[in-house]
Amino acid sequence: MRIRSFRWFQLPQKIAAGRLQRKKLTIAIDGPSGAGKSTVARALAERLRYLYIDTGAMYRAVALKAKAAGLLEGDESELFRLVSSLEITFVAEGKRIAILCDGKDVTEAIRSPEISQLASNISRRKVVRDALVRKQREMGRAGGVVLEGRDIGTVVFPDAEVKFYLDADVEERGRRRYRELTEKGMSVDFKETLEEVRRRDHHDMSRDISPLRKAEDALFIDSTGRAVRDIVEEMFQAVTARQRKNETEHR
Repeated sequence: MRIRSFRWFQLPQKIAAGRLQRKKLTIAIDGPSGAGKSTVARALAERLRYLYIDTGAMYRAVALKAKAAGLLEGDESELFRLVSSLEITFVAEGKRIAILCDGKDVTEAIRSPEISQLASNISRRKVVRDALVRKQREMGRAGGVVLEGRDIGTVVFPDAEVKFYLDADVEERGRRRYRELTEKGMSVDFKETLEEVRRRDHHDMSRDISPLRKAEDALFIDSTGRAVRDIVEEMFQAVTARQRKNETEHR
């Protein structure tokens, strides 16, 4: 499987006082559905001029393709071949990040409630998770990345320099999800949407492989009732503090 990504910025190689610019860090943001991970991760990546990687979109893309191929309940070998052959591409279009799967724009298709639930189910499959984790590590190994998902700080990058665990009240997360879907013109019921969020939480936290949990060294942030800019500012300050610590340690 080939996964390509494009940075939002062409980063200049600045040299000050005889040394290169600050070392680029690996930043992990985990948390449940509806906590606001994607929104703050994109904003933080833009502010830092880092690459943003939506790992959840990768699982959604696999679920979409597996459904079309009739492999949601297929054997492991067929599913492995499918995942291995996929080409997932992140393309920056201004503030929007388009997700292409084998050249087709699936940005909206992978956000439906059905695909959301299927992605949670298929993420339990070891062949899928092993393949995607390997690719995520390849994409982020050089640093200068903000990755968000459910096992970034615990499994994908347990040694990430900065880790966050973003959460919010389940009722608020349900309202956010309901608003997101209705703004896209989908006909959904709030109670059903809230129940879907609760089911997703249960699946993500109880799965045998890489369950959702807070890394011991992650900074917990409750996004309930908070403005995005305030959360991003808190994260930015934490990243800046880590950068300064690194510089002090290497002097």
